[in-house]
Amino acid sequence: IKPKHPQTNGMVERFNGRISEILATTHFDASRDLQETLYPYQKIYNYHVPQKNIGHITPIQALKDWHKKQPELFKKKIYDLSRLDA
Repeated sequence: IKPKHPQTNGMVERFNGRISEILATTHFDASRDLQETLYPYQKIYNYHVPQKNIGHITPIQALKDWHKKQPELFKKKIYDLSRLDA
């Protein structure tokens, strides 16, 4: 985080706060349990939660837009897995 950039720090603090809530309210018997709990949250955050700082779109949509503009920067194709799990 760059010094004197409270906007960036605020985003990080909000994200960390959300993860802290999960960690404070859930008991994990193994690291696999933690991973299985955080993976769905990561998926929701990246595919379904629009972010104000990137133009009110989801992070995956921002990544796809960036890929369209500068495909030479990417080694892998961007997949949009935003549909609901069955």
